[in-house]
Amino acid sequence: MILERQPAIPKQAANGERLWKFLVVVDETPEFHTALRFASRRAAKIGGMVTLLFVIPPADFQHWGAVEDLMRQEAQQEARAVLDKIVGEVRALSGLMPEVVIREGKPEEQIVAQIADDPDIHILVLGAANADNPGPLVSAFSGPLLRALHIPVVFVPGNLTDEAIDRLV
Repeated sequence: MILERQPAIPKQAANGERLWKFLVVVDETPEFHTALRFASRRAAKIGGMVTLLFVIPPADFQHWGAVEDLMRQEAQQEARAVLDKIVGEVRALSGLMPEVVIREGKPEEQIVAQIADDPDIHILVLGAANADNPGPLVSAFSGPLLRALHIPVVFVPGNLTDEAIDRLV
């Protein structure tokens, strides 16, 4: 479920086509920053855009209505605070204003839904922790969920240096 969307100013390529969007899922893992850097630098290089997706996981249990609403509002405020910092990082890395989307639900389902809802998303960029435990999203999207997507998925190794990422893009 989409809770909030702040679209960046839509851009078009010189030929009039919509620009490619790189979807980055915001979380607080170290490897997230490698994915963010890769997507931001690549979008700037090809004239694309970055979409930041923050997924608020569903509550583990149901509370009384007022308490549940308060918890949801607090989660949204926390998401906005995290995203405010990340927007600054994208601008510093690329000079681009990213699109920001906050959704609520299971992360894997919301990623698939966001891609289905936005035909301009051309690439999903995920940071991978390490070979033994690449992380839940990398594991999910390198397995059965990969078939649910109609776009490429880029797994950026979390151990790449900033310089290595800049050379790759």
